[in-house]
Amino acid sequence: MSTKLYEIISRVFNVPISEINDQSGPETIETWDSFNSLVLVDELESEFNIKFSVAEIVDVKDVSDIKRHLSNNGIVFS
Repeated sequence: MSTKLYEIISRVFNVPISEINDQSGPETIETWDSFNSLVLVDELESEFNIKFSVAEIVDVKDVSDIKRHLSNNGIVFS
C-alpha cells in the first residue's frame, strides 16, 4: 500500500517516486504547497474511498502523518 501512496504523491507533486519517503513533506518537496495539498487530499480520498476530517488534513506535516490518518480510516499498510 505504501507504493500506491508514493505513486499518488509522486504524481500530485511531480517528483520522482525515488525521492519520496516517510519523512517527505513541504520542507523537502518544493511543489508541496497549500493548493497541491488539497489536490493530494482529493486524490487520496478518491483512491482509498475515504473522507478525511478537517483536523486530519491540517495535522499532516509529512508522509508518515498521511499513513497514520489512512490507517485510522481503515487502510492497512504492509
